[in-house]
Amino acid sequence: MYVLITLLIVLFATFYTFIKRRYSYWEKLKIPTLNPSFPFGDLKSVPPPIQFENIYKEFKKKGVKHGGIFLFTSPQYFPIDPEIIRNIFVRDFAHFTDRGLFHNIKDQPIMGNLFFLEGTKWKNLRAKLTPTFTSGKMKMMFNTMLECSYPLKDRIEELIKTGEVIDAKEILALFTTDVIGSCAFGIDCNSFKNPNSKFRDYGRKIFHETPFKAIKGIFQHVFPGFAKKLRFILIAKDIELFFNKIVTDTYLYRTENDVVRNDFMQLLIELKKDLTLSMDEVIAQAFIFFIAGFDTTATLLTFCLSELGLNKEIQNKLRNEIKIVLNRNNGELRYESLKEMRYLDQVVLETMRKYPPLTIFNRICTEDYRIPGSDVTLEKGVQVLISSLGLHRDPDFFPDPLRFDPDRFSDENKKDIIPGTFIPFGDGPRICIGSRFGLMETKICLVTLLKNFDFSVNEKTKTPLEIGLGFITTVKGGVWLDAKKV
Repeated sequence: MYVLITLLIVLFATFYTFIKRRYSYWEKLKIPTLNPSFPFGDLKSVPPPIQFENIYKEFKKKGVKHGGIFLFTSPQYFPIDPEIIRNIFVRDFAHFTDRGLFHNIKDQPIMGNLFFLEGTKWKNLRAKLTPTFTSGKMKMMFNTMLECSYPLKDRIEELIKTGEVIDAKEILALFTTDVIGSCAFGIDCNSFKNPNSKFRDYGRKIFHETPFKAIKGIFQHVFPGFAKKLRFILIAKDIELFFNKIVTDTYLYRTENDVVRNDFMQLLIELKKDLTLSMDEVIAQAFIFFIAGFDTTATLLTFCLSELGLNKEIQNKLRNEIKIVLNRNNGELRYESLKEMRYLDQVVLETMRKYPPLTIFNRICTEDYRIPGSDVTLEKGVQVLISSLGLHRDPDFFPDPLRFDPDRFSDENKKDIIPGTFIPFGDGPRICIGSRFGLMETKICLVTLLKNFDFSVNEKTKTPLEIGLGFITTVKGGVWLDAKKV
């Protein structure tokens, strides 16, 4: 018994010493830290987006340029100063080339996509896929997107006639599903006729957030090696099998019948013909394109319509601009028309400021990095967390940050925005490759809706809007709208 007690004491002392040393990691580097406690470190019982915004605020109150936090026992560098953030994203990108996010390509090849890939593999693939998102390619996809907005308009007219309240996120997700189905896969999903189609169903499954899923995601981020040994995967197997079949069937149909379309899938088919991509890689890229273009755009539109419903003056001003531009073109919306709608651009940018599509950006230090203007050197392998929500809602950069004010992005005012403080798509070489696609999709939808309908926020909507679980921004409790024909 004495031996056992002694052993337990030794084990406890050893463990205690390990934890104490671990939590002194940032202090030794003379980087400000908070007050981590075992076992969760600086994690609190709030949704991750709000949690990291709160951490940002705590460091900002200290008046420091950066800080160090702990997720469990894993040290995470947390920059605050826009110049440091700009350096990480752009100037010193060579030291932060990878996101450092957990992925398990061996057990789940579908995760071998542009978002997760690292190093040379990412660089080569990025160069190959970039031609998909040029202005010329966007122009070719414009009419396809526009056609997808007509069933959305028809559905809202039906709901107005029946007096039903509009579930904004759900109805907008049907639109984005149709857009992605057509532009990425060349498939007519008919989501409004069949709202429970497999495309829509699997879209729901991918983005359904639970507290367990959030905790699991943080665990995988903090302990990627252990997660791989346990053969953790990010996407449920049935979802993977569905996309494998969809992409494979589409590829075979097009190649066997010489079908050519101006879409994302066509580029992937051509890359495979040139032996540049394997079939697994084709499937992986198509999958991430679906994820990136489906939920984020639907959520952006949901936040935008809710703010327009709460701010009628802004909604009316935007509608007037839309009418003026459309009248110049006999009432038709053309690709060039979107560039003329400057206030529309301001409204979309302000929505992404207040509700950034990704609330946190990850990087990993790929080689030792001395932080400019300091004696601090980040070690290779250290994770970096950048809170876009913290930056976008910082009153030093955006006064009265919770006020929805598109004039922040007017030609006169946007020149005063400090680089590194507005990062809805990230920045630098790893900036979102599909940002043009998402913005065009968003603007087409808003023009179609606002020229036909006036929106108000229904009393079922909890205001002010709250951000929910997940690193991709969601609305807690949903957004419910009333509409009437203009």
